[in-house]
Amino acid sequence: MKRMSNHITARPLTSVCLALLCVTEMAAAHAWSLSVTSGARRLFLHVGNGTVSGDSGTLNGTSPTTNATRNRVEVLVPVAQLGNGTALAMTSNSTQNISLYGDGNNTCPTPASQVMVGAGFRRNTGNASATLTVASPADLTSAGGDTIPFSQISWTVAAPGSGVPNVIPAGTFNGGTLTLATVPGNTYLENCHTFSYANSAVRAAGTYNGTVTYTLAAP
Repeated sequence: MKRMSNHITARPLTSVCLALLCVTEMAAAHAWSLSVTSGARRLFLHVGNGTVSGDSGTLNGTSPTTNATRNRVEVLVPVAQLGNGTALAMTSNSTQNISLYGDGNNTCPTPASQVMVGAGFRRNTGNASATLTVASPADLTSAGGDTIPFSQISWTVAAPGSGVPNVIPAGTFNGGTLTLATVPGNTYLENCHTFSYANSAVRAAGTYNGTVTYTLAAP
């Protein structure tokens, strides 16, 4: 089995406020589903800032192409709003707005509030598909040992200009592993994820951190 993983760190802060992984909500729910030129088996995955892999529609860059960047999403919760049940938008430190498919498309116009997710699978023969999953721990934790359930964080998806719905869908972290998408052979899927924090309970002051891991695997 071939497997690739990438990470994003969720950072909730509370002291006089609480900072967590949130992003502005997008109304549309679309994605790009693009064709890849067939060739030797290869998986391509990026979450946030990534590295271009080859020419447009080929995923044929020098192997392995790696980028060790771990992007962060966070939110600062004002004291007056702690636990009031109103979801809060999160910001991102990602700067990736141009598609890594190689066609120069401006997939995520506002990366400060979006995280680009792309997954591609190239093969020569057969009908195997790859599977994109995301795993989260049960809780975000603070230095003082306080916790916030990872299920307080959810995301919406969008890809401006695309009419292809939900190939990498919106969802909510569950403190386990979620299957996000099936990636057919010679296909590249991509859209923008925008995160929010549910803010459904008052939490102890502190900075809460947690890391989720995205994995693309094929038999």
